[in-house]
Amino acid sequence: MIARETPAAFAGGKEDHELVDVNVNLGRWPVRRLPCDEPVQLAAKLRSHGVTQAWAGSFDGLLHKDLGAVNARLTEDCHRHGRGLLLPFGAINTKLPGWEEDFQRCVEVHHMRGIRLHPNYHGYRLDDPAFVRLLMRAAERRLIVQVALVMEDERMMHPLLRVGAVDPAPLAELARQIPGLRLVLINALGALHGESLRRLTRAGNISVEVSMLEGVGGVGGLMAQVPAQRVLFGSHAPLFYFEAAELKLKESLLTPEHRRAICQDNARRLLA
Repeated sequence: MIARETPAAFAGGKEDHELVDVNVNLGRWPVRRLPCDEPVQLAAKLRSHGVTQAWAGSFDGLLHKDLGAVNARLTEDCHRHGRGLLLPFGAINTKLPGWEEDFQRCVEVHHMRGIRLHPNYHGYRLDDPAFVRLLMRAAERRLIVQVALVMEDERMMHPLLRVGAVDPAPLAELARQIPGLRLVLINALGALHGESLRRLTRAGNISVEVSMLEGVGGVGGLMAQVPAQRVLFGSHAPLFYFEAAELKLKESLLTPEHRRAICQDNARRLLA
């Protein structure tokens, strides 16, 4: 067997291997069971890979209409099974009546640090006036806003649950217009690349995570396109295998500083 050079990013000690995962999901995926789709199993899986904090949304947020109940269950599961590990990010659907109350409960009852949005499943574009109002309220309350551009490859979608990818183009101007807005695009790097990606990540405080990034040396290539402080670690577990995201770091030659920024520092700075 030919020995391979160990990337510098993995040459450090235990501290270098700590991870903040900004994209995990609780609940049941609508069309099939997944490994680790119970909160206790997912928490154990994450801890076994050195994850010290995971930002958790809920699969129930895609299709359920009572998002108040979804967010209450998410908060309870995070506290019961992942206290100190799982950080709940609530679901808001601006097309449902009472979404303002759902938002208020996320802030004042559940004390959430962020929200996770699914515009394609909820049926609105990112120039929708209600969505813009939500971003303004989130910025005022210092919440991180995660926008999921997709949830799975269209080839894997159930025939009755086919939804197109979200067009993120309006976010560049919104990021310039709304002071204090902190946006994280999740599941974005399968389709978002090139000049569109560069324009977004330079428009304001807009970050991306790596769960759908493909190609050998993909993380290194991404760092050449966008500012280092805009790249986060995300696994999209349990819909995706956690090890797939971890491998993206292992096979990319990153400096220790860049690896630490992706794995920990950038996410913690967003939460500060």
